[in-house]
Amino acid sequence: MKTLLGALTAWWLIAASAGALAPGDVPPAIDMPDLNNQKVDWASLEGKVVLVDFWASWCGPCKEAMPVLEALSRKYAAQGLVIVGVNIDSSRKKMSKFLKATPVSFRIVHDHKLVIANRYEPETMPTSYFIGRDGKIRYVHQGFEKGDAAGIEVRLKALLAEESRR
Repeated sequence: MKTLLGALTAWWLIAASAGALAPGDVPPAIDMPDLNNQKVDWASLEGKVVLVDFWASWCGPCKEAMPVLEALSRKYAAQGLVIVGVNIDSSRKKMSKFLKATPVSFRIVHDHKLVIANRYEPETMPTSYFIGRDGKIRYVHQGFEKGDAAGIEVRLKALLAEESRR
């Protein structure tokens, strides 16, 4: 069963790459409640820098990325950074187990039916979409290695330094 699930997920990621979002695109709505049952609404995020991160419990690089994202969220929230983690696990139990081992304070949405993932079409796990204060995707970061943390922070700081152009 795990092999079948892995194969289906790999197929979905490959098939999705044909229409993946890119810098300059307006991000699709998330329109789903987070784990605190608060709807993620773009209107409430207007003028903020938003990082939408797609992840899964089975993703090794996601385990490395989450503590980095948590640290960045805590460091830059007061400057207008909002991180929304979008989990694509079919099982809420697996997602919850991951979050118990790797707790985060930023918003998490459980996209078990891949509604949001089908809108964004990430090519790999994790994939992060950096959305500027102007409401457009500015960068897309695929995968994660330990050396990526510094570059991610540099990009976020640059976006946070920009004025809102909405």
